Amino acid sequence: MFRQPAVGRTVKLGLLILTLGFCAYGLFTERDAVIAALHEMSWPPVAGAVLAAMAGQGCMMMSWRALLADLGSPLPLAAATRILFVAQLGKYVPGGVWAAAAQVEIARGHQVQRQRSATAAIVSLQVGLATSLLVAAVALPLSSGQAARHYWWALALALPVVLSLYPPLTTWVLNRLLRLARRPRLERQISLAGLARSFGWSVVGWSLFSLHAWLLVADVTHQGLAVLPLAAGAFALAWSVGFILVPFPGGVGPRELALIAALAPVVPAGAAIAVAVISRVAMTAADLAWASVAFLLGWAARRRRPAGPEPAGPPPGQNDHSAAGRPAMSRS
Repeated sequence: MFRQPAVGRTVKLGLLILTLGFCAYGLFTERDAVIAALHEMSWPPVAGAVLAAMAGQGCMMMSWRALLADLGSPLPLAAATRILFVAQLGKYVPGGVWAAAAQVEIARGHQVQRQRSATAAIVSLQVGLATSLLVAAVALPLSSGQAARHYWWALALALPVVLSLYPPLTTWVLNRLLRLARRPRLERQISLAGLARSFGWSVVGWSLFSLHAWLLVADVTHQGLAVLPLAAGAFALAWSVGFILVPFPGGVGPRELALIAALAPVVPAGAAIAVAVISRVAMTAADLAWASVAFLLGWAARRRRPAGPEPAGPPPGQNDHSAAGRPAMSRS
């Protein structure tokens, strides 16, 4: 772990307070409409949104696991669950690096080289961003021509981000970064088949995230499947904004503001704020539920483990390039 400079921490804290202030102001000015919208929402769609969010996060874990296996470190499902969902709690800490750093360190205890773990973490984030931009680029134009014109930048970003995933290009970029850091090159590159498996899991995950958003938007608008493209595109766009703005822990603030703005053409302001608030609660509840599962799996594994000394690290012959595997950011 490393400490952020005091000035950087102050600036990031200031940005977070400012953005949360805008959210609080919106809640205050639209408080009557928000309260009315919350009262009109029924529990089944909210519960369904939590379950859909949890299932989507499970698919994102499988996307990361597929990349790690392709790099030469396959993990049992229980171990992958423990590593990822305990580490993901770090995304709520300001700074944008703690979840990825924790992921690398926890995986180290499962004999995964830091360089491999960091590579899988970075590329899985890239896959998630590419998928979210693709969902926004496809869904928003289907919702309205106005949304397509207003959010043209999401459509423009989608193609280059997807093309940047081409394995030889990704490997070249990572090796250049490692060279600048005076670290050894990657021992093996991600294959096209491994990337396809990761991307496939990410697509399924984003389908479930879209379902979570649609359940909430449909509940406040009573428009059924007609609002599915808008809900899917708006949430994907909002997630991308929250991901890009690294200083904000878990995208808190920017994601909600972006979701409210994207829903504005169809959803009244009060109802849009209610959807943003409940969506954040649903995603956080899913994070906590998965973390609880991860801790229970860890507890069960410790109870099954025979008494004896813990292994000190990877088996002999596995080279561990520690500092090379420090990724730069994390979002979900």
